Amino acid sequence: MRRAVLGLVVAAGCAHGPDPWRIPVDEALLRGRNAYVAQPPAAPSSPVNVVLLVADDLGRGDVSMYGDHAVQTPSIDRLAKQGVAFGAAYVTSPICSPSRAALLTGRYQQRFGHEGQPHERYAKNGLEYFIFKTFVARGDWRLTRFVSPPAEDVQQQGLPLSEVTLAEVMKRQGYATGFLGKWHLGWNDDVVPQHRGFDSTYGFYEAFSLYQADVNSPDVVNVRHDDFSESFIWGKGRSGTAAIRRDGAVVQEPGYLTDRLADEAVAFIEKHKARPFFLYVPFNAPHTPFQAKKSMVDRFAAEPDLNRRVYLALIASLDEAVGRILDSLDAQGLSKDTLVIFLSDNGAATYTHATTNAPFKLGKLSLFEGGLRVPYAMRWPGHLPEGVRYDQPVSSLDVFATAAAAVGAPLPDDRPYDGVDLVPFVRGERDGVPHESLFWRSTYTRAVRQGSMKLITDGLGGAKRLYDLVADPYERANLAPARPEVVKALEAALQGWESQCKPPAWPHVMDYRNEDDGEVLWFPL
Repeated sequence: MRRAVLGLVVAAGCAHGPDPWRIPVDEALLRGRNAYVAQPPAAPSSPVNVVLLVADDLGRGDVSMYGDHAVQTPSIDRLAKQGVAFGAAYVTSPICSPSRAALLTGRYQQRFGHEGQPHERYAKNGLEYFIFKTFVARGDWRLTRFVSPPAEDVQQQGLPLSEVTLAEVMKRQGYATGFLGKWHLGWNDDVVPQHRGFDSTYGFYEAFSLYQADVNSPDVVNVRHDDFSESFIWGKGRSGTAAIRRDGAVVQEPGYLTDRLADEAVAFIEKHKARPFFLYVPFNAPHTPFQAKKSMVDRFAAEPDLNRRVYLALIASLDEAVGRILDSLDAQGLSKDTLVIFLSDNGAATYTHATTNAPFKLGKLSLFEGGLRVPYAMRWPGHLPEGVRYDQPVSSLDVFATAAAAVGAPLPDDRPYDGVDLVPFVRGERDGVPHESLFWRSTYTRAVRQGSMKLITDGLGGAKRLYDLVADPYERANLAPARPEVVKALEAALQGWESQCKPPAWPHVMDYRNEDDGEVLWFPL
């Protein structure tokens, strides 16, 4: 999320050298990527289609496929009933953009510097910073120091050109590729979806856009939050990077966006039913702004809180859109030949006061389980079992490897990949667990899970938390004071992983305050 009010955004820098906002360019990887992408497409090695559906800020408890739920989600549940539900599914970041960077590359985003959100606007002078810090930032948000990167460097923020996207891998296999929804991986011409492997695109570049362009329509219900980002979100509307675009050109879209994304997905499937395709649909629901169809809000009349009613309506619309896409695959006779993957980019945004991630702790903008555990399901008839729950830790990194293996696509051999093909694990054909270790870093806050043990460290505030996730899945008992040897071993593992990573490629804007058991843990945004 970009945070702005009165036309101001200010930055708090990273302690990673004199020019932390300079995008690191790995010339060797860039050459390797260009050589890989430049090769002529291979003939499709498999008739398998891939449909990747991503929700935005949807919590694990916001869907009904795990039992505890905020709203019935029969279409999302359908994927789990006809395929596999992952009970310990993690993303690589508790915020949108870096999570999506890892999803589309199959690599930890820290390997290439995409560690934070792209920020379109920064303060231009110290006065703007002073005004913002003194009169605007409040509550759980704080600004640390003034940083104003050069405009040309801000413009270059986004998924580095050295990275190969899943769409580019699919395209080399002869697949038709489509993007529909929220990009949030940069907005300059080099990094937008139509130049990162997608043949056809429809959506927006920002972290957000209005669901309905006409905010005064009687058919929608709007709820604004007491958060200083809200004036920026509603004020920007569908302009600039939040505009709806088709293949890069701005279009005026009067329809409700979640419904329109389903329309576009159905049209894409019908158009490409005779050839293999990869369809990536990153919905913006249920991310703010809270703007839901009145007909959906009325379904939840028993809920007394309007804020929560609108949130539940956003999820219900999302579920209906997923259902329409699945129905289209059925109607075209493609379901048996299509790998469908559904997941969220991070945990639910508890700062909206419309939801929680209970029983998991905290949510988006934290490295606790509530921020990192997400709903995750895969369906591939004949290749994945039906109605199975797989509870070993898996990662959003595995989407890339699983999809590439499904279509028989070779990967570039000039870089490491961090995900694994989940199919043989779920089928019981491969021993062990998909991941012995999982790692997280957002500037100064870090986490690692090895086996059942998970360590969280806050380099800004100094907190250290250690949990045994088998004995204590909801992170209630901090074992760090009693188990210093485990803390030391996990910190060493983190250091070893970080030796393969780059520093953040641009500075964060501010810091978000989480409080747990009377202790403050900060998160950079």
